[in-house]
Amino acid sequence: MSTILIKSATVVNEGQQFVADVLVKDGFIDRIDKQINSTADKEINAEGLYLFPGCIDDQVHFREPGLTHKAKIFTESRAAVAGGITSFMEMPNTVPNTLTQELLQDKYDIGARTSLANYSFFMGASNDNIEEVLKTNTASVCGVKVFMGSSTGNMLVDNPATLERIFSQSPILVATHCEDEATIQANLAHYKQLLGENIPVKLHPKIRSEEACYLSSSMAVDLAKKHNTRLHILHISTEKETYLFDNSIPLKDKRITAEACIHHLWFSDEDYETKGNLIKWNPAVKTAADREGILKAVLNGRIDVIATDHAPHTIEEKSQPYLQAPSGGPLVQHALPAMLELYHQGKVTLEQIAEKMAHNVAICFQIEKRGYIREGYWADLALVDLNDPWTVSKDNILYQCKWSPFEGSTFKSKIAYTIVSGKLVWANGNLIEGENGQRLSFNR
Repeated sequence: MSTILIKSATVVNEGQQFVADVLVKDGFIDRIDKQINSTADKEINAEGLYLFPGCIDDQVHFREPGLTHKAKIFTESRAAVAGGITSFMEMPNTVPNTLTQELLQDKYDIGARTSLANYSFFMGASNDNIEEVLKTNTASVCGVKVFMGSSTGNMLVDNPATLERIFSQSPILVATHCEDEATIQANLAHYKQLLGENIPVKLHPKIRSEEACYLSSSMAVDLAKKHNTRLHILHISTEKETYLFDNSIPLKDKRITAEACIHHLWFSDEDYETKGNLIKWNPAVKTAADREGILKAVLNGRIDVIATDHAPHTIEEKSQPYLQAPSGGPLVQHALPAMLELYHQGKVTLEQIAEKMAHNVAICFQIEKRGYIREGYWADLALVDLNDPWTVSKDNILYQCKWSPFEGSTFKSKIAYTIVSGKLVWANGNLIEGENGQRLSFNR
């Protein structure tokens, strides 16, 4: 299908709302106007619907290769487009870890064959692969990922000399997971001494504590300032960390940026009692005050983007005792509906959602011709009905793992249509297969 005409949509883009027709032709947005009378292969009556730029998720774990009992690029990209996410950037802690250019290419090959959304993959850093990191193509790879906390997988970078080399020599944006490992291990030893192996999940934010996060994040910021590194700190989980970041300069001029994730904007430590390991993430979901502080920083520009850290595990894995249960959970299908729920609660505007989930990600990563509803840009679009309530249930969860921390929640807003690189891939609750997404490219 080479042309799509969207009629009478309320466009949410670049800080404003307006009703317009949008013509999509050969993958790109050809025209935006009050009225377009052209014929098209597909016409969508979008009266009453809101047209957003497709969300760009800069942090997902789609588990392929090596962990495909949890998820695959196909299954999770399917869930993403159902949730209005049209592009993703995937992390290197797969099996094997993505620590060579050959292994990175293997993932791009899988993405080309199976991803329904547009895709990019991070190059992984370890204590001893700096030469491989330096080979990374800046125009076709989103960034280098550094685990400054061990989290899930075996990619902890804790050698000070290695960190200095990465921060001083990386040819590309450095994205960091920041938790101080020594602090975490000391906290864990303390609670094991008190409670043995029977530690409850409610102590997760005490073990992976505010102190652990701040020590590591502040170290990353100091390294970036020392070396003028292009640093992007992922999944900020504490209010204290938000004050490490600057909102006094335009985003395009920032060298240090930050991300907030859906779970840290939605849940708090009060939810461990009912959700248990289903909301066990690294960094941990912390206090309600942290949650409100993170949202405040999103709104005032200290935090630049909103992402998911989508990281599925099987329900059997998550049902184990706290110490054995892995951290992470699935989120891509429900991220935009959750943010729209915060809009209904009066906590965020539609324009801010478009900014933090699309525009700013494109700016941070210098993505070529995506992230906006503009003539000449790729047509990555999500049409949303703000008044079509639905309840998350096993019947409508598209993740391979078939569970969600939002199960039982009712959202007021539903994704009606998703267009990826000019192709209609999701329409009224149905996946439309036949066209895959495109590899993201970067203006660097």
